[in-house]
Amino acid sequence: MERVRDVSLLPKAHLHLHFTGSMRPTTLLELADKYGVHLPEALTTGQPPKLRATDERGWFRFQRLYDMARSCLREPEDIQRLVREAAQEDLADGSGWLEIQVDPTSYAPRLGGLIPALEIILDAVDTASRETGLGMRVLVAANRMKHPLDARTLARLAVRYADRGIVGFGLSNDERRGMARDFDRAFAIARDGGLLAAPHGGELTGPASVRDCLDDLHATRIGHGVRAAEDPRLLRRLAERGVTCEVCPASNVALGVYEKPEDVPLRTLYDAGVPLALGADDPLLFGSRLAAQYKIAREHHGFGDAQLAELARQSVRGSAAPAEVREKLLAGIDDWLV
Repeated sequence: MERVRDVSLLPKAHLHLHFTGSMRPTTLLELADKYGVHLPEALTTGQPPKLRATDERGWFRFQRLYDMARSCLREPEDIQRLVREAAQEDLADGSGWLEIQVDPTSYAPRLGGLIPALEIILDAVDTASRETGLGMRVLVAANRMKHPLDARTLARLAVRYADRGIVGFGLSNDERRGMARDFDRAFAIARDGGLLAAPHGGELTGPASVRDCLDDLHATRIGHGVRAAEDPRLLRRLAERGVTCEVCPASNVALGVYEKPEDVPLRTLYDAGVPLALGADDPLLFGSRLAAQYKIAREHHGFGDAQLAELARQSVRGSAAPAEVREKLLAGIDDWLV
């Protein structure tokens, strides 16, 4: 009988983790108590809330829970704690590289403005990386619910702080709102400044949103991208261009994009040659972290250890990690298989 290896020991890169969504549930409860924030019951049970975001009402509820959690991050030490604990959780799951995604405008009102908020976040990431040994960088994400001019401001700021640990520029929130092309100037600013383009697409909306990310934003990675599986020509295009899809299986099921873990088209994407990077998205709300996504691939999609190792390699190749980090992680993946 073939030995089943521990996926938490498999070296990997984590490319899709949102800032507030990375928080430990226990930390959220402690911070809410610290600031006297009354949390909705869905965030206090210790169990993932029941979510379904495939309609406007469901997405609004998801966003409301997220905003309530974010309201508990008020001081620099809260930011430092969140980042440190996110790093610790990732290390426990075998991650050797983490690109954490954040829209600093969401934290600016409580942290003294946009620039101070970004600097606090970058300092926290730098400190956590040095203290834990986990390679960490930041992907700044604009909010597609806001005006495209706000995204341009954010892109300029991201480029300005690229030497402080920002490696990419994204676009998050409800894909059904706003057109990707409205944000093309922001992404051009980011790309011209040397940042990778990693907008969300192909989760709540179909293959067309992935095509828009490629055509209008010149994406080098796609946040989610699972709905590309519905279009064979698009799959070939992603595979030929080597565009990595940051697939978050537990998130897809929690938000109602797919009914069951086995419905997530992991195998379709993988067999088509599309590079994949499994991600946890928002563990605070979805209840599982990075290693659990690899367990889903094993238990619900029949990925053997050699294929899980290839998924880990693809996550490393799709990352912005420097060459020496990539080489170390890839060698560790080979060792995991021995």
